[in-house]
Amino acid sequence: MPWHHNAVTELLGITYPIFQAPMAGGITTVQLVSETSNQGGLGNLGAGYLTALQMRDDIEQIKQSTAKPFGVNLFVPAAHLDVDAHQAGAMKKLLTKYKQLLQIDGQFPELTKDYHGLFTEQVEEVLRAKVPVCSFTFGIPDQAILKEYKKTGGILIGTATNVKEAVEWEEAGADLIVAQGSEAGGHRGTFDEENKGIVGLIALVPQIVDAVQIPVIAAGGIMDGRGIAAALLLGATGVQLGTAFIACAESGAAPVYKEAVLEGSEDQTVLTKTFSGRLARGLSNTFIEEMEAAGEGPLPFPLQNELTGLIRKQAGALKNKEYMSLWAGQGVRMAKRETVASLLARLIKETNAAIELFK
Repeated sequence: MPWHHNAVTELLGITYPIFQAPMAGGITTVQLVSETSNQGGLGNLGAGYLTALQMRDDIEQIKQSTAKPFGVNLFVPAAHLDVDAHQAGAMKKLLTKYKQLLQIDGQFPELTKDYHGLFTEQVEEVLRAKVPVCSFTFGIPDQAILKEYKKTGGILIGTATNVKEAVEWEEAGADLIVAQGSEAGGHRGTFDEENKGIVGLIALVPQIVDAVQIPVIAAGGIMDGRGIAAALLLGATGVQLGTAFIACAESGAAPVYKEAVLEGSEDQTVLTKTFSGRLARGLSNTFIEEMEAAGEGPLPFPLQNELTGLIRKQAGALKNKEYMSLWAGQGVRMAKRETVASLLARLIKETNAAIELFK
């Protein structure tokens, strides 16, 4: 059987077991998601920061742009999120210099948002829209949510950074597991924020494959057909790529962000909590270096993310990459300026060639 005809493609009704990662924050535009699905992969909307109304608009547009399956990803909120007034004040004071540097007039937001309420509304929108595929990051939602989603006929995907998390997802009823290696760009998908989840993909995939009975999707550092072939040989049934899609024409990444990715190298990525309060991999810059050196611990996610939002937005508007969160994986050197169609065509051609070497 060809490598691209397997349990994942059969389950999802897609042509190739290649997922576009659900990168939250505006990268996963309607165009990026729908074009990935139209080209035979699985496009995924990173909806972690979207309101239910924003989700509704994006989902409706995606459905109008493709008849193929697509996915939506949500962030599972922490069970308890306490705001330490003293720590919040200290962090605002530390960040004030960046407001002044970037000439930001606005005030820091009040850290009073109801994240559990937001998540409930997001889930309700997923259920209402009968989203074909739904994945969750940062933990496992209540069983009641998962049961309601499964009633819609949707495919449930869980994110795991170690074997324990993968087993828990299988027991919770997941249809697929995304095994996120430490090479991956963006936030670590760990359940516990204190767990760094930094097992490399080449070690992680076979251990998770051996521990669960459901298909495993490999994610982290995969940028070309060689990486896809390697993941399949390790036992994965599919792959998920994020950084490879950032520089695509259809991506919503700011031009300065795309250029930084295209110019980036494997030794420029670092793991940091400075922007969001959760460990994430991105290209190092002045903000990360100075904040790490300051030694002031960040607020927990997503509170830190709320506070740095003004800074990141203004830096983007000024095309100043030194104060933006430039999430990218360790395979960043291999990123290319291309369209989704050309990327998928290249990945398929390269994978075919790589697999031929083992016949």
